[in-house]
Amino acid sequence: MSHLFDRENVDVAWCPGCGNFGILKLIKEVLEELEVDKNNTVIVSGIGQAAKAPYYVDTNMFGVLHGRALPAATGIKMANPNLTVIAEGGDGDMYGEGGNHFIHTIRRNVNIVHIVHNNMVYGLTKGQASPTSQKGFETKVQVNGVSNEPFNPLAVALSLRAGFVSRVSIGNAQHAKEVLKAAFEHHGYALVDIFQPCVTFNKTNTYHWFKDNTYTLDEGHDDSDFNAALQKAFEVMPMPLGILYQDKKSVLTFEEHIRKSEAKALYLNTHDISKIQNLFDSY
Repeated sequence: MSHLFDRENVDVAWCPGCGNFGILKLIKEVLEELEVDKNNTVIVSGIGQAAKAPYYVDTNMFGVLHGRALPAATGIKMANPNLTVIAEGGDGDMYGEGGNHFIHTIRRNVNIVHIVHNNMVYGLTKGQASPTSQKGFETKVQVNGVSNEPFNPLAVALSLRAGFVSRVSIGNAQHAKEVLKAAFEHHGYALVDIFQPCVTFNKTNTYHWFKDNTYTLDEGHDDSDFNAALQKAFEVMPMPLGILYQDKKSVLTFEEHIRKSEAKALYLNTHDISKIQNLFDSY
């Protein structure tokens, strides 16, 4: 492999053993194996340990405020639909601070790949419970254990008719790679929720825990069956891994619907600076 997406002379600021290393390796391998053009690829991320990942990939990236990766990714895809756009971040960043954007990005069916590093804890801010933390999980903040119902991203995505809904575990990198490749090949919004351990602040949901509490969907699962996918999304202990649902029918994406038959990308439009200045001056 050419390692086209490796960024040189960069210190990776993650703890030894962190599951983010495996996800970073996985994403770079998928991009190369699919022969994605790195000059026409943008990875958008917010704040958090997972959100640091794009800084370690040799391609275009855009860092935004906490929880705001999805609207920025939507804008980028709207401006230039020819780009491969990836939104990447952690479960807190995407489902907590960015939860409202998560909902409406699915509704719009923006043609992006949405990768969520799900370790069931806030790692950057030293171990508070995240939206996906399991009930009873104890932290220095939730000293009596988490009492909230864990956020179920797969069920939420399906309820909004997302066209591609999946979950994998970095503990099975080969399976995760197959699913991630399918997400990139899907036309429309694609969710890949990736289980990965935080070895420093989450001593409960370890590599072994994810292995013992998940199972891989086999050929008996029909990923075109919406109702079957919805049922799988609510399964817990063990939780299913794989592509729960994918809609292979041709559905207009958000950018296609807005731009319609216009061939010219928004970023190619020219502007009369004098008119813009006159508008500013009028205020």
